[in-house]
Amino acid sequence: MAIASISPATGECLRRFDPYSRTEIETRLERASSAFCCFRTTSFSRRADGLLRLASLLDARQEALARTITLEMGKPIREARAEVAKCALACRYYAQNGQRALAPETVPTSARLSSVRYDPLGIVLAVMPWNFPLWQVFRFAAPAVMAGNVALLKHASNVPQCALAIEQLVLEAGFEPGVFQTLLVGADVIPDLLADRRVVAATLTGSDAAGRSVARYAGQHIKKTVLELGGSDPFIVMPSARLEAAVETAVRARCINSGQSCIAAKRFIIHRDLYPTFERQFTARMSALRVGDPLDETTDIGPLATAEIRETLLGQLRAMQQAGARLLLGGGALDRPGFFVQPAVLAQLPRTAPVYRQEVFGPAATLFEAASLEQALEIANDTPFGLGASVWTEDQAEQECFARDLESGQVFFNAMVASDPHLPFGGIKDSGYGRELGFHGIREFVNIKTIWIA
Repeated sequence: MAIASISPATGECLRRFDPYSRTEIETRLERASSAFCCFRTTSFSRRADGLLRLASLLDARQEALARTITLEMGKPIREARAEVAKCALACRYYAQNGQRALAPETVPTSARLSSVRYDPLGIVLAVMPWNFPLWQVFRFAAPAVMAGNVALLKHASNVPQCALAIEQLVLEAGFEPGVFQTLLVGADVIPDLLADRRVVAATLTGSDAAGRSVARYAGQHIKKTVLELGGSDPFIVMPSARLEAAVETAVRARCINSGQSCIAAKRFIIHRDLYPTFERQFTARMSALRVGDPLDETTDIGPLATAEIRETLLGQLRAMQQAGARLLLGGGALDRPGFFVQPAVLAQLPRTAPVYRQEVFGPAATLFEAASLEQALEIANDTPFGLGASVWTEDQAEQECFARDLESGQVFFNAMVASDPHLPFGGIKDSGYGRELGFHGIREFVNIKTIWIA
């Protein structure tokens, strides 16, 4: 795949990059290895100071970085600014809490002293996606670097300018060369990187197919992986819900990042007592969204990131209708340059349809009617994915039931699913394994070492 910035809003190529040669890759691997030898013993305070400087740089350059995000992958500019701000938040969170998360722990045993310490592992390879081209990287890099690891980033091939901007920011924040490096390479290089003895672990955010591939190669060399993969998140509305708030949030939860988010709500499961009203109000709000230039402050939905992603979505929408789903809104491409689609709403997609099991990336929602809590749970769990779930109910007994029985890495009540630096983030089933963020996230890429003094 070519490494190039192609404007999703126009289809024009903004800039092309030559993939790094084998010699350049080797130079960067050796630089990372040398950097780790020194960086692993730096103090937490020094690492924290670097992260705080990095956060300040992100704040100072928010507008320029947001514009780069929008130009490369089409995110509406308002959301791009929020993404940059969230990266700064993650840096500050780990600067302030990383040492406490990794503090040695004394454990009472028969020994004179027994304890657990958390030591860095080494070079961690990060294979990151285009949809949140800064946030996905920083939510890995901030805890990994605070723990004393060094990072190699293999970013998506359509966001090379974002990838290079991150590397430059880390250097300007005062981290040693080699602590964080971008590799402008294709996916074909990943197996060799995972086979290299200097690379000790990997993390990937992306499709379940990509996750299986990375896990297979890493497993051959007994290297740890953390995988955050696809999602087909349910959005459940029960009779006690505040309906107006649920409808308003449902539209935002489906259309964040123009619908291109693993944790965007994708399947809306509505109790039959509320279904007719929800369908009418939700469809009306979706039809009112403004699709247009992502650099325009008033735009709600920008283009999809690539022509291929648009064609995949349009094919899925056709397959849904062929399977018997009712098309309530949209469903086609816009007649203009770029990779734009109309927001779409479909109802009652048969569970026997193959597309029912697929993740849908884009501003397209499917509505389902449930007769009871039990049926809502059955529909929600009937998916190979298990990343996030949003449930709208004021009934405490229902909240306890959904919290216990939903097959998901996170359950949000009366709110849309979102990642937060304070809390662990990740999924189950085909949505992957391991956790990012919170104390759990910073402990993924450390050696949990037992110390026993007789």
